[in-house]
Amino acid sequence: MDDSQSTDITSNPSLAPMSSIRAIAAGLSLIAVARTMSAAAGSSEGPGLCLAGVGASCSGSPPRLIRLTAVPGYEPHRVNDMLLLSPAGAHSRCSSDTEAAEDGNRHVVFFPGDIQNFQHEMSLQPEGAQWQCWSLERVALILGRRFPGRHVWVVRASRMYLHKFSCYHNFVESNLFGAPEHSPDYGALRHLRALLRHGMEQAGLLPPASPSFPPPGFSLALVGFSKGCVVLNQMVYELAGARTDPELAPFLRSVTDMYWLDGGHPGGSETWVTDRRALQELAASGAALHAHVTPYEVRDPMRAWVGREHRRFVRTLEELGARLVNTLHFEDEPASIDNHFRVIQEF
Repeated sequence: MDDSQSTDITSNPSLAPMSSIRAIAAGLSLIAVARTMSAAAGSSEGPGLCLAGVGASCSGSPPRLIRLTAVPGYEPHRVNDMLLLSPAGAHSRCSSDTEAAEDGNRHVVFFPGDIQNFQHEMSLQPEGAQWQCWSLERVALILGRRFPGRHVWVVRASRMYLHKFSCYHNFVESNLFGAPEHSPDYGALRHLRALLRHGMEQAGLLPPASPSFPPPGFSLALVGFSKGCVVLNQMVYELAGARTDPELAPFLRSVTDMYWLDGGHPGGSETWVTDRRALQELAASGAALHAHVTPYEVRDPMRAWVGREHRRFVRTLEELGARLVNTLHFEDEPASIDNHFRVIQEF
């Protein structure tokens, strides 16, 4: 969610989620699940939350949602809380060694937007409670259905200013409100690589102190929503240097897809990457690129630069021969925060 709009959203009850959001929650049977999550949200111990009735496998083994606290990253001061949704049967005794290895190799990482936090913490904040349909736990389950058979990682922003402005300063230089200042060597890719390695070790998906990372056959899809797109943008600026790095190059080759979902932040520019040299590196990466937007971001007359930058992003990548799919959702509906969030379910 774009910070320039956050005050209006959180202070005006008329902008509360519509019935469609409630329908999404009901359709995914998440209300009862969320209560269980809320009760356990303060703990990262134990085998994780078992989500009964959600995609059980051959032995009745459901997906597992695990909260990992303060996962170490690239440097000692860079830590992030994460959620991991493991697919049904990934840890089941009925899985063969080959199946278990395949389950452990396919991953999706999601970077959420403003307001989005753990269910329990959102319920305690008057401005966050009305948006609980899009808590980190609920989004993890939505993504689990969108990417069946993959491990879904949700990376919590390392700072939430005033409980609503997400700041990804572990990935990109940012001000209090999360507006980024991009550079070619901040270390976003190194940080993500370290987070995944340590997270997989903690979750039992990777042996401790593995000699190399990523493991053979590892694949990764990156998804940013709203403010979370600043992380993907920073990674694009780092591609040129990372491609020649002996540690990062194999990690980059594992990235199969990148999804930008209705990117937005409070700065007056660089909502979308428009630097041609950076986009040349992105096109040359061979990853499948996906831009999913709504009128809320790209047709807002008060922030006309967002739409201009998006068009330039798409046009330049098409000129460079990138594997790009660009989709405008809810084109014939009025721009709304409801539809802004709904792109998480529709993409």
